[in-house]
Amino acid sequence: MTSRTFRSLAIFSAVLFCLLAGLAPAPARAQSSGSNSSKGQSSSSQAQGYVQEKTPSLVDPAGPTISLVSSEPVFIMAAALNVCGYDEGLEGSEPVRMRVRDEINQVLAKSEDARSRRDALCLFIAQHRMTGTERDVSQYISLALYLTPPPEIETTADLTEMPPDSTQVAEVVPLLKAFVASVDLHGIWLAVHQTYDRLADRLHDPLTQMIVSTNLYLKMPASTYDGRRFIVVIEPMLSPSTVDARIYGTDYVVEVSPANEQIRMTDVRHIYLHYLIEPLLYARSNAIDRTQPILKEIRETPLEFRYRSDTVALTVECLIKAIEARTMDTKVPVYKIPAGVDRSELPRYEHERSVYQQKVDAVRWTTVRHDMSQGFVLTQYFYEQLIQFEKDPASLRDTIGEMVYSMDVDQQVQRARRTEFDKEADADVLQRSKPHKLTGLELAEAKLAGGDAATASAMAQKVLSEQTDTITSVADGARANFILARVAILTGHPDQAIADFQKTLATSKEQRLLAWSHIYLGRMLDLDCKRDEALSEYQLALTVRDGQQDTRIAAERGVKNAYSVNGHTCEEDADDGPPPAAPATLAPGATQKPQ
Repeated sequence: MTSRTFRSLAIFSAVLFCLLAGLAPAPARAQSSGSNSSKGQSSSSQAQGYVQEKTPSLVDPAGPTISLVSSEPVFIMAAALNVCGYDEGLEGSEPVRMRVRDEINQVLAKSEDARSRRDALCLFIAQHRMTGTERDVSQYISLALYLTPPPEIETTADLTEMPPDSTQVAEVVPLLKAFVASVDLHGIWLAVHQTYDRLADRLHDPLTQMIVSTNLYLKMPASTYDGRRFIVVIEPMLSPSTVDARIYGTDYVVEVSPANEQIRMTDVRHIYLHYLIEPLLYARSNAIDRTQPILKEIRETPLEFRYRSDTVALTVECLIKAIEARTMDTKVPVYKIPAGVDRSELPRYEHERSVYQQKVDAVRWTTVRHDMSQGFVLTQYFYEQLIQFEKDPASLRDTIGEMVYSMDVDQQVQRARRTEFDKEADADVLQRSKPHKLTGLELAEAKLAGGDAATASAMAQKVLSEQTDTITSVADGARANFILARVAILTGHPDQAIADFQKTLATSKEQRLLAWSHIYLGRMLDLDCKRDEALSEYQLALTVRDGQQDTRIAAERGVKNAYSVNGHTCEEDADDGPPPAAPATLAPGATQKPQ
């Protein structure tokens, strides 16, 4: 694992902090002491009575406070998921994702041993799908954070010291180890590592800018002395729509996947705000407990249970949402009074500036009201407090105590009671990414599955018309031909279907498309009473199988028995007319994607 670190960030932030605060330091304010209790999300709960989870292997206790890293264990796990059908966000991913998939597929095409080991790995993954969401992928990434690199690939902690979601799939480790060795995934990692480093270099400055600007607003220099870590792990083999955050004790780990060499910085900033603010509020948990009456007012909100049952968790999220509202990009064009204007015209320009500020405030207040209606009923209180905070040279660390202790709880209860709450909750970046929206060829597949062949065909043709020589474009072209072949079956054009399946076979490197093209061709040959040729196609499908059960079962059934429709057999009288065309329904699971 290599890292690009922000070793000078703390110094830079501290200098800017001093310039902002002025030469004379603000009087120190009282701050209660106490142990920090870290709230865990997707993989790390730390509560009284629970075993303390061990720090993930990628966290270097002697390393920098904030770092941007890549991780070989995360890479091999993500690559394995891709091999087993994880296509989420593939169209928007960095080209390196398709490159890795192609290299693995080339090895699989040449090695029966590699295919067998892949099949065993994919069977395990298929059998351990529980939620049908990104949580299924998340548990494997959680496990990867506790693995050593190849060739050992061993866990770095006892199961009792690891997050619960990772232990649910820990038995995959020997299967993963065997697969990694069979395709030399370590060699592929070495080949693409330079690409990962280049992505890290491109992301370094935007991430640094986000860190510094956030610290400036809160007037809190990045500390390098408290032993806490904020680590951003880049992994292009995952979906760009996913930002997965984990909290291990005092260490915050965020997994991101770049798209067009950018990451979802707003979501990363949200998690960074948790990293900064949680210790401040958990240290004052006793004072926050007096807000318990507010929980009664939000019982019917769409908030997750942890917010409806934990005053500190609710307070943390409300303060963060208030900060985000105060610092958000409102999209209102910035207004500046032109230089050198005549004094007599200043009132007009001042009025225009006032109008601009009103528009900005209106957008921010709309955001606050939305957060309140979601159930984050302290957002407005903290928003109003931050307006005063911005005028004070003291840092949030120095003023947070006053914000908490001076809160009029009864007033906030009454405000919550008057709030009309939404019926559905927004997505929480700390737990899950936003719902995936189908686009491009994924949407075309869905249209075809729903019987809308015309729309599916038009979308596939559009992809082919825009095709270039890039790896991603060639892969999209193969998938488009696969869709067009099934459209041709549905519309009664078997010759065109055969031609499009052959184009798929000639251009695709994806085992699933190759295998199902052979299966479809075999079925069409069976219906054309060409059993020997059909058997050859089924055997080829087994040779290039994709590790999925539906593919293997369909090919094995084709080998065992000739495919038929509506009871048709080749022994029937030829005068009954030509055999029916193969059905156009999607192969079982053909568009299903592991979540």
